[in-house]
Amino acid sequence: MTAQVTNEVEEFDIVIIGAGISGIGAAAYFHRELPGKSVVVLEGRESIGGTWDLFRYPGIRSDSDLHTFGYEFKPWRHENAIADAPLILDYLRETVTENDLTSLIRLGHRVVRSEWSTEDAQWALTLEVTDSATGTTRTTTVRTGWVFAATGYYRYDEGFSPEFAGRDDFAGVVVHPQHWPEGLDYGGKKVVVIGSGATAVTMVPSMLKGDGAAEHVTMLQRTPTYIMSMPRVDGVALRLTRLLGEERGYAATRFKNIWMERAVVKGLRAFPKAGRALIRRDNRKRLPRGYDVDKHFNPPYNPWDQRLCLAPDGDFFAAISRGDASVVTDKIVRFTEQGILLESGEELRADIIVTATGLNMRLFDGMPIVVDGCPVDITKSVAYRGMLLSGIPNWAMAIGYTTSSWTLKVSLMCRYFIDLVRHMDARGYDQAVPVAVPGMEHRPVMDLQSGYAKRGAKVLPKQGPSAPWRMAMSYQEDAKALRGPVADEHLLFSRRQPAVRPVREAVAAHV
Repeated sequence: MTAQVTNEVEEFDIVIIGAGISGIGAAAYFHRELPGKSVVVLEGRESIGGTWDLFRYPGIRSDSDLHTFGYEFKPWRHENAIADAPLILDYLRETVTENDLTSLIRLGHRVVRSEWSTEDAQWALTLEVTDSATGTTRTTTVRTGWVFAATGYYRYDEGFSPEFAGRDDFAGVVVHPQHWPEGLDYGGKKVVVIGSGATAVTMVPSMLKGDGAAEHVTMLQRTPTYIMSMPRVDGVALRLTRLLGEERGYAATRFKNIWMERAVVKGLRAFPKAGRALIRRDNRKRLPRGYDVDKHFNPPYNPWDQRLCLAPDGDFFAAISRGDASVVTDKIVRFTEQGILLESGEELRADIIVTATGLNMRLFDGMPIVVDGCPVDITKSVAYRGMLLSGIPNWAMAIGYTTSSWTLKVSLMCRYFIDLVRHMDARGYDQAVPVAVPGMEHRPVMDLQSGYAKRGAKVLPKQGPSAPWRMAMSYQEDAKALRGPVADEHLLFSRRQPAVRPVREAVAAHV
């Protein structure tokens, strides 16, 4: 259907793009701490929640504890520290209600283009607005002084699925977790899950639960992954809550988990051989006697070169021990009518094949970003303090941690953003743009060896070798950097009229 174009233009001080966990958190912070600013949240889908509403595959859950993945201002009340998506969605809806954010959120409002005018010191955002009742779409414009992009880092419309020879020959069903069909019946069927990341490790035990359980689930991996077990219920958190009360108990648990998580990451990276041995010992203890741990659970890389996978209460290993699930480490030759032919010559029989092969990365939903008429190539931009981008004025992005709870970093970003806006208001500044150091060494903004991170390096911004251009991956480091002085020599401030020339020069290197 052709979109109708309207001449309606609204203006806001701050536009938040995305109503997922980052966008909702940002809205709560800005609404409370910047009461004089007009704020709106634009969400392209017809519901809030982002990842936790989009993905519907069996067992979808967090891979981080909710005492750190949740917001610092809203205690996590459920006893499960590792939570399934429905619980997380309930938490987000409560956050919206408790912080009076409903009126700020506009669903079905997808930002498709962003244009900055130095002369006006404003962004003009082109929106496609869909009427949920009629399905009609109209195009309109919103103007804003600041954009806070909480769009996540992957494509919502497609997951990563490599080409498999013979795919059309397979007589069963092939499905990607990102596009899980409603009502898919896998009860009593043989399922092969291709992949060894968090999604696969979550799905294998989940598809073996309840009345509609699969007959058998096989995780087919090309390369093993580190998998650690963790209690689903944090007993210490429950005791702290009983002792200190809900809010103080939550704060104490959050503090405990932040430092414990940091200690684990630093320890594994500092002593990779010892870390590998500890994880292997735990795996052997949870698997049947004689199981080939070295073949299926001995990755060729060190812990935290890629993100570790989590098995709450060891459910993944329990499924293998019962004989309901199995792991096969081999390469795929082709799909066959009955399943998958492997390089070893074995054929895995399957009724359903799940391609849990990862994500396609994309920032800002792929929208064009234009500054003073010049399209910006974000792959040439460098992240400043992990949230602003060189050459792009008045634009913040929410990217959380890859080695810790995502939301921990978002809370620090929001605090810095609030301080930055107050700093500019106090001095009469309209524009702020980071200016990268000429000749600075660059590397990918996500410094991981995972397949999705390597693929994403081609479409994401860069980071530098040292602060403020390096993406810190620890809460403790960011807490110092983002709670310190707001301004430095790398951040160019200016007022509306005098800003034209210096801002354009700063942008020129990124087009």
